[in-house]
Amino acid sequence: MDGANYSPEEFERLTREWKWDVPEYYNFAWDTVDRWAQDKTKLALITVYHDGRRSKRMTFWEMMATSNQMANILRKRGIKKGNRVFLMLPRSEEWYIAMLGLCKIGAVAMPTPTLSTAHDIEYRINRAEAVMCITDREGAEKVDQVKDNLPTLKHKILTNDEKKGWEFGEELIKKASMHLTRNDVEPTKSTDPLLIYFTSGTTGNPKMVMHTHAYPIGHTVTARFAQDLKQTDIIWAIADTGWAKTAWGKLFGQWIIGACIMQWQMRGRFYPEVVLNIIQKYGVSVFCAPPTAYRMMVTNCNLAEWDFSQLRHCLSAGEPLNPEVINVWKKHTNRDIYDYYGQTETVALVANTKFYPIRQGSMGKPTIGHHVEILDDDGNPVPQGEEGHIAVKVKPEHPPGIFHGYWKDDDKTAEVFIGDWYFTGDKAYQDGDGYFWFVGRADDVIKASGYRIGPFEVESALQEHGAVAESAVIGVPDEVRGEVVKAFIILAPGYEGSEELKKELQDFVKNLTAPYKYPRRIDFVTELPKTISGKIKRKELRKMELEKSK
Repeated sequence: MDGANYSPEEFERLTREWKWDVPEYYNFAWDTVDRWAQDKTKLALITVYHDGRRSKRMTFWEMMATSNQMANILRKRGIKKGNRVFLMLPRSEEWYIAMLGLCKIGAVAMPTPTLSTAHDIEYRINRAEAVMCITDREGAEKVDQVKDNLPTLKHKILTNDEKKGWEFGEELIKKASMHLTRNDVEPTKSTDPLLIYFTSGTTGNPKMVMHTHAYPIGHTVTARFAQDLKQTDIIWAIADTGWAKTAWGKLFGQWIIGACIMQWQMRGRFYPEVVLNIIQKYGVSVFCAPPTAYRMMVTNCNLAEWDFSQLRHCLSAGEPLNPEVINVWKKHTNRDIYDYYGQTETVALVANTKFYPIRQGSMGKPTIGHHVEILDDDGNPVPQGEEGHIAVKVKPEHPPGIFHGYWKDDDKTAEVFIGDWYFTGDKAYQDGDGYFWFVGRADDVIKASGYRIGPFEVESALQEHGAVAESAVIGVPDEVRGEVVKAFIILAPGYEGSEELKKELQDFVKNLTAPYKYPRRIDFVTELPKTISGKIKRKELRKMELEKSK
């Protein structure tokens, strides 16, 4: 399953002849992890502690045994196939054990960012009707703040501590049996639900992206071709366990290939020098990080001080990376940074790979198994060089890595699945050689440091403060984070704009919703541009900001 050194012509032929092999029954934990576990020494996971100096290693056999224990814990508490389980854990081995245990019994995992607030947690658990919560001490404190508002939640497991009203996961694991066979659980079809990710949009609350058990098979292409991954690699993708980026770079495709995954238990602020130390000390061979991380390493560190001899492939995704950073990185590492593209709803759809010359600033070309085109509003192909919607064909064959719709939201599903196509909501153009070039979102979603932030979420939070009569939120360019959140606020009668009030509003949003969503910049205004029907014209606000920066 490793990536191969195809010539461009051979790769083109492979692309034309590619057929997805999706069996009727498939389960990633049973069919992939347990298969690799037959070699009891094969390394699966390296967890590096916060200081970057100490680490813990787990083999596939240990993953198999501990996930069996987790599955037995779940079964004993009546968790069944199809039940939703809220999962909010930091970058730890416990997260992997929980994910695999849930997968084995067919329960539906709901990975959630650790920065989520009690308000976010309440919404997610109730929207998905989750019956169990698995989290750590910090997460348990947030859950308990809203425990009286969670009618479907029956079981609560705390992984690393003891707390009244919670079961202690460490003790449960010690007592649980490692014995479990496929005959003990209900089999999962590849079409059965596997996990739910919540993704932000421009209006309303986050939508539920439901992926099936076929989804990991779709990530074979992500790992094998976009990431050029081999069985002997150690891959490190910097991502929170609540992001879909973890599914992309730290779980499915990587273990299908048989590579070793590395994670860093980063807490608090990002330390670029620790990242470079880890790459050197642990022999990371494939590295994937958001543009923000690369910018901070290039800006704050003298790269000449580190040894990159074992590093053979570097990737980035989430937003375009500026050429200056790419050039400095290559000067000191002798490695290009390969950009690739996809969404929470998909696997890697477009990528720069080693099968074609890399084009700096380009997203690359469509990945194997995905028919991607640039279409106009009516679903017709646009001429080369002309901007249009990025769309992937889902009929007559639906690729396994593309979701089938937003769960419990037929209207939103109908907005993105049109005819034979899934419209991503992103815009790009294609050049004469088939390379895709990203233009931006078709809607107003803000991408800041790898996070997707819906303006509606921030506006709703601001609206709950007494000083805010009305607000509009957009993303504005930022050299480090790509974009940051900016709010335009009309104050309620009796309030005056000040630096103190800005700080108060920022703290208010931090406490009400996830900290990364707060507006780093605030302007107090007397009016907002609107359509005749009263909708805020965010496009006009972005245009005003662009003119101010010239």
